[in-house]
Amino acid sequence: MLGSLISRIREEKNMSKTDLAKMTGINVGHLTHIEKGERNPSQKALKSITDALQVPFEPLYYTYERELTEEQRKFNLVNNIPYDTIPLISNIETMVECPVKFPYVSLAFRMPDDAMKGSIPKGTLLYLELNSIPDHREFGLFIYNGVVMVRRILYRKNKIILKSDTLLSKDYTVSPEDTFTILGKVYF
Repeated sequence: MLGSLISRIREEKNMSKTDLAKMTGINVGHLTHIEKGERNPSQKALKSITDALQVPFEPLYYTYERELTEEQRKFNLVNNIPYDTIPLISNIETMVECPVKFPYVSLAFRMPDDAMKGSIPKGTLLYLELNSIPDHREFGLFIYNGVVMVRRILYRKNKIILKSDTLLSKDYTVSPEDTFTILGKVYF
């Protein structure tokens, strides 16, 4: 996933692999292997790449050693991972222990509503693995058309559905016209 994200950013910035190689001191062949996901860059190399691309290190680092599933590739979900933004936390309640069983989580928050009442009651402590794309039927934290929400993600034939557990909360079918960002995978 990291290589795909680097390739996406490089292309969005209209930068060739040769340009990136010159700026980082990493040869073009090695960059090609990185972008294809055949090799992971060292932390030093990744820092050099993020500096050259003028993007923050941490959002890309969160994707280190993460693999895209066939479904995630099919929907090109790497394009829905933020690389230059981070979540804004407006209220820090306290610090919580980071469970060993969730080694890659970055922050914790409480379930804000009853949309997932059948699985996650309002107020439940949730753990977020930033920039990790949930697998089919897993929980995620998403921004859908400006609204932050916890939902299950469903991969159907040609569509992605953000599924609620209750009839009172709406399900959303993501279309190309929608603004859709995957903040990460949610654990509880």
